[in-house]
Amino acid sequence: MLDVAYEAVEDLPPGRLAQIDEGKGLIRVRLDKNEALARVVAQLNLEIDQLMSSSHWFQLWKNEIVSRATPGCPLRIRYVFRDWAPNEPAVAEDRGVITVYINPSLTTEQFAAAMNPATEKQLAAGHWFQLHDGEIIDNAPEPMSQV
Repeated sequence: MLDVAYEAVEDLPPGRLAQIDEGKGLIRVRLDKNEALARVVAQLNLEIDQLMSSSHWFQLWKNEIVSRATPGCPLRIRYVFRDWAPNEPAVAEDRGVITVYINPSLTTEQFAAAMNPATEKQLAAGHWFQLHDGEIIDNAPEPMSQV
């Protein structure tokens, strides 16, 4: 099973506004709760781009497996502010991209809390999987596969 959690924390190293830690089936997104969300999201976009560049993550889109190396459609996640976004981030998925629309009035703490149920719902769709040490980790109920 994939487990992604967002946390608003106070213990990031000085100057670090966002940090993403990855393990087997696991992502922890730690955000500096004392910083303005706009600054945190700017750093989060850099951090998530670095994670996606690791080539360990894939999207099953219809009958295609999309990766960071997919020509014309490299796998990516982006966080963008929109005045029309609801208080809970709106997550839109398309081939090779997830866009998280964020209401700019949210605090970092509110954003982190709201991202957990939004991410859980997104992962429940079953489109994402991780390749970790030769194992495919996804949200399917059957046992993990070896590659």
